[in-house]
Amino acid sequence: MVSRAVARPGLPREVAGVDLGSNSFHLLVARAEEDGRVHVLDRLREPVRLAAGLDEDRELTPRALRRAVEALERFGERTRDMPDGAVRAVGTNTLRQARNGADVEDELSEALGHPVEIISGREEARLIYSGVAHDTVDLEGRLLVLDIGGGSTECVIGEGLEPRLLGSLYMGCVGYTERFFPEGRISRGCFRHAHLAAALELSSIQQGYCRLGWERAVGSSGTVLAVSEVLRANGWSEGPITAAALEKLEQELVAQKRIEELSLPGLEGDRAAVFPGGVAILAAACEQLRIDELHTSQGALREGLVHELLGREVHGDPRERSVETFASRYKADRAHAERVERTALQLFEQANTTWKHDDERARRLLAWAARVHEIGLSIAYSGYHKHGAYLLEHAELPSFSMDEQQILAVIVGAHRRKIPRESFDALHGKRRKLALDLTLLLRLAVRLHRSRSDEPLPEIRLKVRKRRLELGFPEGWLEERPLTRADLEEEASQIQKLGHDLSF
Repeated sequence: MVSRAVARPGLPREVAGVDLGSNSFHLLVARAEEDGRVHVLDRLREPVRLAAGLDEDRELTPRALRRAVEALERFGERTRDMPDGAVRAVGTNTLRQARNGADVEDELSEALGHPVEIISGREEARLIYSGVAHDTVDLEGRLLVLDIGGGSTECVIGEGLEPRLLGSLYMGCVGYTERFFPEGRISRGCFRHAHLAAALELSSIQQGYCRLGWERAVGSSGTVLAVSEVLRANGWSEGPITAAALEKLEQELVAQKRIEELSLPGLEGDRAAVFPGGVAILAAACEQLRIDELHTSQGALREGLVHELLGREVHGDPRERSVETFASRYKADRAHAERVERTALQLFEQANTTWKHDDERARRLLAWAARVHEIGLSIAYSGYHKHGAYLLEHAELPSFSMDEQQILAVIVGAHRRKIPRESFDALHGKRRKLALDLTLLLRLAVRLHRSRSDEPLPEIRLKVRKRRLELGFPEGWLEERPLTRADLEEEASQIQKLGHDLSF
């Protein structure tokens, strides 16, 4: 694993990246030493076949979930004693597609001993590029990265360590093998239909990618590495993957006729079950994107996770930069946002002695929500909280999980006017209560800063008793501010509709 210096001298740190892929689960444990280099300590892989566990209603079957939980329990034995924040585990395409994906996050998190988050396809592509770029010695010029997973294919063009074009396509080796090679049959017709379907998917990005261009193409992860090994072992290519070598591979696969009878030097047994679909996607990608030579990289999503975790030690949390960029783009009033954030966090410190939320995560979400709560004003004053929620839900926020982005959108969408209960109903388990509690605090902070004055607020006491919130102010302060008092009275009536009481 090649790496640039990411660790602050004197502060070695052990971290782990967990990739809950559609075909396999991967665990990578690494350590940044005092010399700034990253050393791999452990790798684990479990062929879970999660994509094959989606039923007709696009829900994970109990059997597939059991396989996932058992795999993460084994990973958890290695990571359970690692501190909070040292492990990042992400679910990719199958968990994105599964209707019950959000429902099983808590079960998967419990099995691993660390939070599991579901990320978007673009976030997956960004992390893959980071993993490959850190593994690439020569980063001169533009780099095209192609990653064919079990349920999706990511295509990225970047320069240096920064991606410029991010794409995630809904095609992967598991789904394509099941769809185009039914009952394990392999034929020229099967490959032709798979090629055509993949070409149609690729057509959505072909023009933009070819127009931007690149100097070098690199493939990563299971399908590409498996194909490279088979080509090398059979003497069809000693270097990069080429169209001629892929054609020879397809001919040999067709000649063997059935997946269960595949016997190719270099092909591992558990890869054979999804190999034809991956080969078809790869051949179509090389054709549509005009890739003459595809080199390979050992870097992938899990390496990207590790480098991001280590990078936070030096460069800070990239989610902070995403929020700052977003707030700046939509002309948020920074001074007012800071006032609201400060008050909201002060209220949180008092309320969380009762609520007992994960302190660091809750604080970050509340702070981020405060910084962007007025971005909808850039569209229109009327209903600006709804505009802000829409922007947060649908925009690209690098480094954020889908779960975090949804919670932010819900909080901002409910920070004023009527509280939309249906928005909270879309969240599951602990996330619903977290979002609701943080929304109550943000609403109070916004009300208390209605005047938008620079004058600091007095010390405000907040007590939480079950579903009752009690605000305490210095004597006479509230009486001198009739607008604030009227706002709090209106807030009490809104909160009451959720079954909460507010007194002051």
